[in-house]
Amino acid sequence: MRTPLPASSEPALNPHIITLGTAGGPRWWTRGIPQQRCGISTAVVVGDGFYLVDCGHGVGRRLNEAGLNMGDLRGVFLTHLHSDHTVDLGSLALFGLYEMLDRQDRPVKIMGPGNRGMLPEVSPRAVRPPQPLNPENPTPGTRDMFRTLMNAHATDLNDRILDSLRPNPLDLFDVEDIEIPEGLGYHPNDRPTPDMDPFVIYRDERVTVSAILVEHPPVAPAFGFRFETAEGSVTFSGDTAETANMVRLARGTDLLLHEAIDFGFVESMYADKADEASRASRDHHYKSHTSVEGAARIATAAGAGQLALHHLVPGTADRSVWERGEALFNGPFHVPDDLQVIPFGPPLHTAQSPAEGVVPAASESRQDVMIP
Repeated sequence: MRTPLPASSEPALNPHIITLGTAGGPRWWTRGIPQQRCGISTAVVVGDGFYLVDCGHGVGRRLNEAGLNMGDLRGVFLTHLHSDHTVDLGSLALFGLYEMLDRQDRPVKIMGPGNRGMLPEVSPRAVRPPQPLNPENPTPGTRDMFRTLMNAHATDLNDRILDSLRPNPLDLFDVEDIEIPEGLGYHPNDRPTPDMDPFVIYRDERVTVSAILVEHPPVAPAFGFRFETAEGSVTFSGDTAETANMVRLARGTDLLLHEAIDFGFVESMYADKADEASRASRDHHYKSHTSVEGAARIATAAGAGQLALHHLVPGTADRSVWERGEALFNGPFHVPDDLQVIPFGPPLHTAQSPAEGVVPAASESRQDVMIP
């Protein structure tokens, strides 16, 4: 599904990703031990610009460590609105604005899910129905979320705007809710992942970005993204169970980054607990996430050139938990650390770390997925 792009004036775009954060889940994971994996976030670097997929905990620090400059940011894409994917979106705008002083006439696009439209159904394990937060607007989309975050910091921002003559973040970022195509039969509770084809949500002279609905109940909508460049493509699963839609999105991609969870960890966390909250949490993981084996099945079915596991849950698992996937996928296989570089344009190279001088400074309950 390679989409033709306008010819680039640059001799080479050198497209690659930098894994800014590789851990999933709303946890810090360690107690008393230095954290090795930040929250989920990935930079897609194309030429001298870059794009962000998700904004997990630590994204701003990792951008700086990767040698990336906010002034070169071209777009932010949120797969879904769980906190581990969005928690540092606010800090990105609040602190990043000091590197974006000349961007008021070139705002950065932020794209993510729109308003869910209704609350999810209550877990059948609930003894009494819980009361939702913010009943006036219980399921805000990306645009409402971003404005609310900026409004919450109005005291700070108005000091900067009035006294230091700094720009308003609302002038530096253009936030847009992704519109789901009509006619799919989509429903946030009854049919959140209808069979569908990818659809284009963003295009500039360097990339075309397509999205597809993935299976991460009760989240709806939840998206996977594909970035197509003149020199290669990279596809992101977001958080999802095994779904045929991901195979469609990733068909023939040069690099697939797919989430992975260790269900052995899930069992160790919840299996022996009898309270309803623990049982409901265990239910969620099994219906909403993918094992290492499942990620390999998706990559194989899609004919992906390379497979990298990220959004690792737990973020502290021994590498051997993930590395068993190498025997299941017939192609380059990666379990990247934070700040690792993986090229996805020809010629393909082995993933390398920033310490090797690769990063350019920019000025099992699931069954095999059947594809119709």
